[in-house]
Amino acid sequence: MTEQKHSINWVTFLLAWVAGYCDTATFVSGDSIFSAHVTGNFIVFAAQVSAGSTSGTAWIKLITFPVFIVAVMAGGWLAEKTVKKYRILLAEGLILTACGIAAFFLPILTSLEEKPVTYLIVMVTVLGMGLQNAFGKLFARETHGPTTMMTGNVTQAALDLGNIIRNGWQGNEISVSGLKKQAVTIGGFLAGCIIGALVARWAGLSAIIIPGVAIVICYLQGEMSAQKEE
Repeated sequence: MTEQKHSINWVTFLLAWVAGYCDTATFVSGDSIFSAHVTGNFIVFAAQVSAGSTSGTAWIKLITFPVFIVAVMAGGWLAEKTVKKYRILLAEGLILTACGIAAFFLPILTSLEEKPVTYLIVMVTVLGMGLQNAFGKLFARETHGPTTMMTGNVTQAALDLGNIIRNGWQGNEISVSGLKKQAVTIGGFLAGCIIGALVARWAGLSAIIIPGVAIVICYLQGEMSAQKEE
């Protein structure tokens, strides 16, 4: 992900994939907590409370909201301190990589119970997703749209598809182009969800290391390409 030259399709797909992967991985192996769609945790919390749950496992889900806010604020601060906008994503990649490593080693090296370790890993993952959300808002032109929340993207895709059905493909370049862009975003998110669910079932929260490493590698490749062009 070089600052000088990059593929918007690739950046969009990768970030949507990461968000879908992390969101599903923390939901599957992190006590049904969403790390990207943090407002979805309000629904899970309400459902658990309405079912009679008064334990901390229900209330812990609300902590994702202030953690997310702090992460977005940190992303804004980081954007002011560096001229390289992709540094925000590098920070996200390092955080997610650290999460995966910690999820693997903490249960082995400490005497902490499983639940505290799980919640710690999930909350740090939320930090990473908050940085990605900040990047999407601050540098909206770097992607085809939001990469962590798909409702708006699906809505736009449906509007473009409806316009194409009514008026045809010919002379409808804007809707056709828009539909292709949304297909990249939604397809990336869906692929991330499927892979995240499968890997998390097998490896637990240590699965978070995969999207983290993917972002770091992408960033470093971009930096090397930029240096060669100079």
